[in-house]
Formats: sequence, C-alpha cells, structure tokens
Amino acid sequence: MEEYLVLFKETIAEYLPKVLMALAILIIGLIAIKIIVSTIKKILVKREVDVSLQKFLISLLGWSLKILLFVTVIAKLGVETTSFAAILAAAGLAIGLALQGSLANFAGGVLIMIFKPIKIGDFIEAQGESGTVKEIEIFTTKLNTPDNKEIIIPNGALSNGNIVNYSTEATRRVDFTFGVGYDSDIKKTKEIIFEVINKHPLILKDPAAAVNLSELGDSSINFFTRVWVKKENYWAVKFDILEQTKEAFDAAGIEIPYPHAVHINKQA
Repeated sequence: MEEYLVLFKETIAEYLPKVLMALAILIIGLIAIKIIVSTIKKILVKREVDVSLQKFLISLLGWSLKILLFVTVIAKLGVETTSFAAILAAAGLAIGLALQGSLANFAGGVLIMIFKPIKIGDFIEAQGESGTVKEIEIFTTKLNTPDNKEIIIPNGALSNGNIVNYSTEATRRVDFTFGVGYDSDIKKTKEIIFEVINKHPLILKDPAAAVNLSELGDSSINFFTRVWVKKENYWAVKFDILEQTKEAFDAAGIEIPYPHAVHINKQA
C-alpha cells in the first residue's frame, strides 16, 4: 500500500506542474485569441472590408489559432506532437475524401471572396438562376429573386461557372424590337419612336439612342431600338417605352401586326 502511495505522490509531483502549466497556457491562450480576433475584426471594419469576407477571415483565424493552441497544450502535457500530427493528417485525408464536394464549395467560397466577381447587393445570373446576392457564405451563396424567393447556389459550382453581373457597370442598354405593318411609313415610324424616347426623363442622352430598321419579317417591318439608362432605371424604362410606343402607334394609326382568327360559317 505504501508503495502505491509513494508512486501516486511521485506521479502527482511529476505531472501536476505540467497539467497546471497546460491549463494556464489554455486559459491565457483563449484570452489572447479573443483579443487577437477582436483586434483583427476592428481593423477589417475600419478598412471597410466586405462583410462576407470579414466573417470568413475571422472564422478562419479563430479556428486556426485554436488548433495551434490545442497542439501546444497537449505538447506541454507530454504527448508526442509528431504522432498527433500523423493522426491529424490521416484523419484529414479521410475527411477530405468523404467531403470532396464540401471542400470544393469551401475553395469556391475562398476564390469568390478573394477575387470578388460578385458582392452583396449585385444582381447576377448564374447556374440558370438570377437574383440579387443576399449573402456570401463559406460554402454557399444566397440569391433573392425578384419575386422574393431564396436560391442557394453551392460556391464550387458558382466559382467554376459563368457569372453575368448586371450591377458592375453604372449604365445598361435597353433593347426593343418594334414590328409594324408593311404599309406603314418607315420615316414616320422612326420619328414616332424617337419622339417617345426623347420625352422620357430617365433615358440618357449619351450614349445616343438608336432606331434602325433591322429586319423585313414575314408579316412585319421590325425596328431595332436601343437606349441607355442608369442600371437602377432599367425595368422602369423598359416597361414605360413599351407602353408609350404602343399608345403612340395607335394614335398615329400605325398597326402592329398580329394573328387574326378567321371564322367560316358553314350553311347547310
């Protein structure tokens, strides 16, 4: 019994300082990590770094420092870090093989946040979907459609596919095609379209609008019309010009061809 008591005392004497030192390192380390993360966050906010990138960097920094602290603590307890590193590497390989898709999405999120092809608030078209970027997360990007639906796109597919960003430039071109009957006067038709365009307050004077006869169709003469607007006025101008041009054509007696139903009365 005395031998076990002596062995217990020796073990306590040997490991207690290590345990206390490891505990102290853990507590001090956690406090230091909290201070470092908080400081970096303030710096990122002060430099007006993108909110999504801020969250990603803070999260990545926090986890990296905690893993480093954990390795330091177990090393202080006497655990062989080389063996532990080998275990971590094997576990990392197994997890990586099991989560290939998630890792691809993670890598895609990193690429999006670094190269910034899109940002929160942009209206984009990607992966067959279109909407306003609501949130860019580590694994996915959320879009909000014009009819208020949420679409979640994996970052791996998003970063490797084509992205059409409608919000990058300050101006956009609005295209129209107006078809009128073959008996319509070409010069008069162009004048009416120009008159509608010139009256609209949201259409820019530079670049200048263009109205050109673009096609002699099967049943109509088609005029290709182009105007430039500020990006936020795109849909307002598109709807207004369509409506106002139709009203102007009606007032001038210019017909827009459309299919007519033919009724045949059969008499017995």
